Amino acid sequence: MTIPAMLARRVTKRFGEVQVLRGVDLVVMPGEVMCLIGPSGSGKSTFLRCINHLEKIDGGSIAVDGTYVGYRRIGNTLRELPERAIAAQRAGIGMVFQRFNLFANKTALENVAEAPIVVKRESRADALAHGEALLARVGLGHRLHAYPGELSGGQQQRVAIARALAMRPRLMLFDEPTSALDPELVGEVLQVMRGLAADGMTMVIVTHEMGFARDVAQRVAIMDEGVVLEQGSPADLFTSPRQPRTRGFLAKLLAG
Repeated sequence: MTIPAMLARRVTKRFGEVQVLRGVDLVVMPGEVMCLIGPSGSGKSTFLRCINHLEKIDGGSIAVDGTYVGYRRIGNTLRELPERAIAAQRAGIGMVFQRFNLFANKTALENVAEAPIVVKRESRADALAHGEALLARVGLGHRLHAYPGELSGGQQQRVAIARALAMRPRLMLFDEPTSALDPELVGEVLQVMRGLAADGMTMVIVTHEMGFARDVAQRVAIMDEGVVLEQGSPADLFTSPRQPRTRGFLAKLLAG
């Protein structure tokens, strides 16, 4: 029996009086590309941040490769792990944000090699060699020594993807990775993500890029008001959605 790459059960999350996640159930299998779509404020980004424990869940559980993230089970209770143990878990889960968050005073190559050297204690030579290979993979082999301020937004986001890959993650999370980009730069980032999908990388992607979701995802899940309304293959979901709220959301999206 194959262990899910990510398994979420009845996940809840509250910010003050606002219940953001109301019982999210979702399974992602190894090598699968899952796209999360839905209206703004539906809980997609919060759920993504819960997967690697950047946000603490209030109820339910999330496991990556069969291991609870951020917690250990004691009897029938989940107890939070020490921060050091959580950081070790996060090292195996890559995340790419809307904003690039690169070190402005470090080159593209230094940005990519930093975490393997500091967190994984890789030798500088090995980290730099791997970083060069990753930057070449995302089409930036000619910009190794450029600083973020010398790169376009699309190039910076590709550096951010290479940086996440440098930790050799088992699972990659993308939180609307093209939303901060000018329209003409979106395609170059999506092309890199298409390549990762073709290589079999397991990915959970929050996106508004419906064409990308239709072409690349094995499954698409629609979230609204903190729950998964519906999920299925892109062909089924985009052509024959079952839920009225799903049909309404897709109709507005496609009309826009």
